[in-house]
Amino acid sequence: MSDDNLPDDKLDNLSPQVPLPPMGGPVDDIVDDSVGRGEGVGQAKEVQGLTQGQIVMARFFRHRGAMAGLVILVLIAVLALTSMGIGPIRGWWKYQDYLASGTPVNGGAPTMTLPQWLGGPGFAIGDHPFGQDSLGSDNFALVMKGVQTSLFVMVILGLVALVVGVLVGALSGYYRGWVDQSLMRLTDLVITLPVIVLGAVLGRLVNTLPVKMGASQDQVDALTNNMPALLAIALGLILWPSLARLVRGEFLSLREREFVDSARVAGASDWRIITKHMLPNSIGVIIVNTTLLMSAAVVLETALSYLGFGINRPNISLGFLINTYQGAFATRPWLFWWPGLFIILIALSVNFIGDGLRDAFDPRTKRIPSNREMNKALAKVEAAARAGNEKGGDA
Repeated sequence: MSDDNLPDDKLDNLSPQVPLPPMGGPVDDIVDDSVGRGEGVGQAKEVQGLTQGQIVMARFFRHRGAMAGLVILVLIAVLALTSMGIGPIRGWWKYQDYLASGTPVNGGAPTMTLPQWLGGPGFAIGDHPFGQDSLGSDNFALVMKGVQTSLFVMVILGLVALVVGVLVGALSGYYRGWVDQSLMRLTDLVITLPVIVLGAVLGRLVNTLPVKMGASQDQVDALTNNMPALLAIALGLILWPSLARLVRGEFLSLREREFVDSARVAGASDWRIITKHMLPNSIGVIIVNTTLLMSAAVVLETALSYLGFGINRPNISLGFLINTYQGAFATRPWLFWWPGLFIILIALSVNFIGDGLRDAFDPRTKRIPSNREMNKALAKVEAAARAGNEKGGDA
């Protein structure tokens, strides 16, 4: 009798029924983990049971560039803050008066020597590891004070740009209509102005306006001592537009989501919806772009101080040091090298941290698995296939 003439119940008995693994078992895990030519192998198991914050932290700490940038930035900040102190707290470096002059030793050359494995006579710091200028001032003290000022300007500028950018972007994206049109036209106006030119004008006003207004000497001295903070606030007021546009885009998308409609139906106020529901869902974009703004702030402050429109004495910044010692590049190049080196390290470190945060907050980012992970996944697939064949043969 041919198979075509068999009843249906007989046809079911001709081929052995191979039991399939239950859904969610090893095979499903392997298939899910190996989708996309191996991209994301094991990621589902790595994030299983973790909150969104824990997932972001795990991705960030796995980013090598971000970790290197974070370590370098922390080391620079600790070195600058502990060596020269903060306010009334004295540091451990013996030359606390960074503006004091003296007698240059050995022509002002750096006393720090390289270790033997780098071809030097042996590692030693000496009295002036970064050298001295023509007046005998200690360059290490000047550079560390400049690092403090540059980091301070970077943080204050980032906070000001953060507050203004988030406020403008949130109001524009949530209310739309005439509010959106007005705020976006203001944003377009600020964007069209050259940042370096506008920063130079604001820097000059901050430096000269108190004297022109006839302020007393005590008031002028107080403003001069707080010049880094005033310059940071002024620059923060011109660097917020890019952040505002990104926040606006996020809010335009979020305001159409179901959880926002539910909060609105439940009677939540606009302020509560913005701060409790929409703003936390935009935190990734805000943090990443604020970090990148802070990196740009370091370069902008350096450029303005180099051009003479930024930090001036008695305050010291890295850009001011480069401007002051640019004429000594041929005779005392170390006065130029060290400020430039720390500017590059700070800017690159903050950029790497921003890249790590961007990858950590982006759910579409997939980590390329290592060869060990790929081999382990393939071994699991082969083991599951053999187990299925053995069960099929037994049946």
